[in-house]
Amino acid sequence: MKFNKEDILKALETITVAGEGKNMVESGAVKNIMTFADEVIVDLELSAPALHIKKRAESDIIKTIKEKVSQDAKVIVNIKIEAPVQPANPNLIKGKNIPGIKNIIAVASGKGGVGKSTITANLAVTLSKIGYKVGVLDADIYGPSIPMMFDVINERPLSTTIDGKSKMKPVENYGVKVLSIGFFTTPEQAVIWRGPMASKALNQLIFDAAWGDLDYMLIDLPPGTGDIHLSIMQSMPITGAVVVSTPQAVALADARRGVSMFQQDNIQVPVLGIIENMAYFTPEELPENKYYIFGKEGAKNLSNDLNIPFLGEIPLVQSIREAGDNGRPAALQENTPLSKAFEKLTKGVIQELDNRNEILPPTEVIQMTNSVGCLTTKN
Repeated sequence: MKFNKEDILKALETITVAGEGKNMVESGAVKNIMTFADEVIVDLELSAPALHIKKRAESDIIKTIKEKVSQDAKVIVNIKIEAPVQPANPNLIKGKNIPGIKNIIAVASGKGGVGKSTITANLAVTLSKIGYKVGVLDADIYGPSIPMMFDVINERPLSTTIDGKSKMKPVENYGVKVLSIGFFTTPEQAVIWRGPMASKALNQLIFDAAWGDLDYMLIDLPPGTGDIHLSIMQSMPITGAVVVSTPQAVALADARRGVSMFQQDNIQVPVLGIIENMAYFTPEELPENKYYIFGKEGAKNLSNDLNIPFLGEIPLVQSIREAGDNGRPAALQENTPLSKAFEKLTKGVIQELDNRNEILPPTEVIQMTNSVGCLTTKN
């Protein structure tokens, strides 16, 4: 049986792609239609990379053709994502890539105390459990906590020789390679450095280290939007960033600024999404109850406002804090509600990173030709 292309086009004119006001024929999303005997092949090009939009479009096409053209049609849908045109950015330059590292994810927060390092540690061990090669760079120069969370606070990086050059060998635990300024100070020692000295120390941790082959490097950034953040983005090409927040308004206001930092015209680091930590409290004796101590779905609402993905929520649970203090991240547990929550969160991060890599070119480091921001006064 040979199908008529006009009938197929009329059927596809009844379908609207999510996020677009026109039907998929009128919008130009349908690029080609081919018919072979009992087979119909539709080539579709979408501007939205979200997996659920692709799945919905495919399902709608198959269902509509079977209903309006022929129930016997074997429908194949090929979906291509339209790569957006990136504006020229004079502040982007080719920077140093770290050999062997495929993806670099910055974990940021606008505000301190929202559990950014806890999220970083648990994302890292979950990625390792799944089977990926993972490293963590603790870039929180003035408050390094990653060594404690990985139970390596008393460890020191060893020296190794790579291609005739002496390199730092990252400390490793739970299948994750770790480097931190905390390895070179005592727990009670305050790091009192100006920006240039802190940046130089970070560059040593990045480029004078034998990281080896990594699928993911997670960078635990300090809170806020300051000098360390710029130094990192000037030193290495960040694949994407995630922003951690708690649900209350004061944290969300700072999280909004954190997202804005990455989206500045002279920075342009893709934001993979927002993570809500301490989303709700469930007492051990009342496992079905949820108490929204800091507010309900604040980070989820923020992600909707900013039109960026919501990656998931982690509850306020005492065992997460205890696990971090004891140097054994909660995600290491097997088949617990917490480990499952971190697995779901990690899969969301991986999915958004895959979406980003599918439609955007590799990120380049930035070159600041002048101040990103400054205060001006009138005489």
